[in-house]
Amino acid sequence: MFIAQVTGSVVATHKAATMTGHKLLVVEPYRLDEKSRSRLVSTGRTFIAVDTLGAGEGQFVLVTQGSSARLTPETKSLPIDAVVIGLVDSVRVDGRDVFSRSEST
Repeated sequence: MFIAQVTGSVVATHKAATMTGHKLLVVEPYRLDEKSRSRLVSTGRTFIAVDTLGAGEGQFVLVTQGSSARLTPETKSLPIDAVVIGLVDSVRVDGRDVFSRSEST
């Protein structure tokens, strides 16, 4: 699993029939800042993930990837590699808050 920020969406009018009706998001993984360990920073990569929760652009989400992405009831029959499984409210590391949804809005 990893934390990512939703940076956009993908519209595909032609896709596998099982994917019809599933929202696709562009997500950018984040990691802990190596130097200060006090904030999250972008990894500079992007993924496409199926959204099962209704996440919005700018939100931080929890993403699972690989075969685990097909272990939710909503995704068990989908040909996917990444899925949003949580909406992140806060991240705490070493006793310090490094992200809080209430402070980022």
